[in-house]
Amino acid sequence: MSGAARIPHTLHAVHFLVIDDEIRLVELIVRYLRESGHTADSRHDGPGGLAAARDPRVDAVVLDVMLPGMDGVEVCRTLRREGNNVPVVLLTARGAVAERVAGLDAGADDYLVKPFAMEELHARLRAISRRRPGADGLSGLDSRLEVGDLVLDPEAQRAWRDGTELELSRREFAVLQVLMENAGLVVSRTRLLDEVWDGEFDLRSNAIDVHVYKLRTKVDKAFGRSDITTLRGRGYRLETAP
Repeated sequence: MSGAARIPHTLHAVHFLVIDDEIRLVELIVRYLRESGHTADSRHDGPGGLAAARDPRVDAVVLDVMLPGMDGVEVCRTLRREGNNVPVVLLTARGAVAERVAGLDAGADDYLVKPFAMEELHARLRAISRRRPGADGLSGLDSRLEVGDLVLDPEAQRAWRDGTELELSRREFAVLQVLMENAGLVVSRTRLLDEVWDGEFDLRSNAIDVHVYKLRTKVDKAFGRSDITTLRGRGYRLETAP
């Protein structure tokens, strides 16, 4: 994890709450967020985190799953039961599908497996702020994703390039959404497997390559572009340069 990197100023100034019992990690995240011009508070146990998350001034929560007193899944479930829709990114040291599913079923907006890069945490926070235009403290943000002349509407399940609507399959749309939410960043094959296929295929399968190829044909080649790049051994990236 990089503590020196700074978050690009792509989010409106918001107030974050970081709940994790790893003191050093919390310090890194809070400093990272504050250096970007935002505000951030922290808690180190479940009950204290739940109480702090109820504060209406909190705009988004970074929440560890393994917490003393009350685990993060139960904290999230309690918030949702109380009608609190504050955006939540779960942190976990375990990559088990069952754990991630439990967190999402409890109402979390996204998850991040430790160890992670601060840039990826930023990407997840940026993504949930876009997905939740009506969320407390994040209202007024358009739910559409825009990268250059690429526009994607997650709610309407429609996408356009240079004003022309794209005919995409469900999987192709999902891959494009992940790439656009992380524009300029490398998206690993494992990440796509988890988010688009729910881990149902082996990494050795060529399903990801086939869908990326089809997506590139429809989104890039049809418009004389080459924005979706492959980084051998690392994954894929949607370039942001004009």
